[in-house]
Amino acid sequence: MEIYLLRHAIAEDARQGQRDSDRALTDAGREKLRRVLKRARAAGLNPDLILSSPYRRALETAAAAAAAFGYEGKVVITQALIPNASPQGVWEEIRRHREEAAILLAGHEPQMSALAAFLLNSPALVLEMKKAGLIRMDCDQFGPQPRCVLKWMLTPALAVE
Repeated sequence: MEIYLLRHAIAEDARQGQRDSDRALTDAGREKLRRVLKRARAAGLNPDLILSSPYRRALETAAAAAAAFGYEGKVVITQALIPNASPQGVWEEIRRHREEAAILLAGHEPQMSALAAFLLNSPALVLEMKKAGLIRMDCDQFGPQPRCVLKWMLTPALAVE
């Protein structure tokens, strides 16, 4: 299985009284995300399933990915992808969908970098996941502990046109 970790793009600052989960993407964030998704599409990304955090900025990121890749399925919302959720919980979610060839997960920091380290079975790995950053890893075993292989990482700075 190809597993893609996509951190949400730049979001607006929280306004007085606004819940963190209601923050939307900015225009600059959408533009950086568009560039990353265009490069990923050129690299052959074609998700069979898209999972997203329920937070607005992640849902908007997942929707942009769905449009960019011509994904016709429904974006599946999961609490496993909220910002401070356990990487083990995400792994359990992935294992439930092991029949899919490619899954894209739209989420947040600090979870995305912690999840990458967890999936690579490298808990000491320190990774900086930029906003609108995308990581591809491959996994062919779905036991209790993951053992994925890092294939590539794409940041908005590398996706210049």
